[in-house]
Amino acid sequence: MMRAVDLPPSKLVFPLAKLPRRLAAIGYDGLLLTGVLFVAAALALGLAVILVGSAAFEAHNPLVGNPFFRSYLLLVCFFFYGGFWVHGGQTLGMRAWRVRVRRHDGRGIGWWQALLRFLIASLWLAPVAYLHQVFKLGIGLSLGAGFACLLLLLALRLPDRFSETELVVLPKGGNG
Repeated sequence: MMRAVDLPPSKLVFPLAKLPRRLAAIGYDGLLLTGVLFVAAALALGLAVILVGSAAFEAHNPLVGNPFFRSYLLLVCFFFYGGFWVHGGQTLGMRAWRVRVRRHDGRGIGWWQALLRFLIASLWLAPVAYLHQVFKLGIGLSLGAGFACLLLLLALRLPDRFSETELVVLPKGGNG
């Protein structure tokens, strides 16, 4: 007789992560990502000061409104999530809430699936930027609309569907 610990990961059946658990992991990861972005921005600011000089930097910050800087921060975000997802299936927030991303057959995900998950999950930012930049709505109202879009994305499991992955809840002690 085979026990669950003797079965390969592709044969184990875990329940899908519900919305509150997914939101908790997102909140935890959001705090960690904020710190990572602070460090990434500090590195970019230091490089900008070295390249343009401190006097020129004080007169005009070349990073403000710079699409390359925004793209750099977006790449930092992707590699934060993608790196964790591809190498172990869990970010630190997912680990704390015993959630793992995997393919439907139980195997880990690749970079292409990580990119699809990241892009689809990031769609909630579009209404935030649009409402704030185009309609000049306050950041609070714009973030509220974005949060509603995030809830919809997660409730419909769109990142999972488009990347052909699933978020499962691991048993206690099953984060290894």
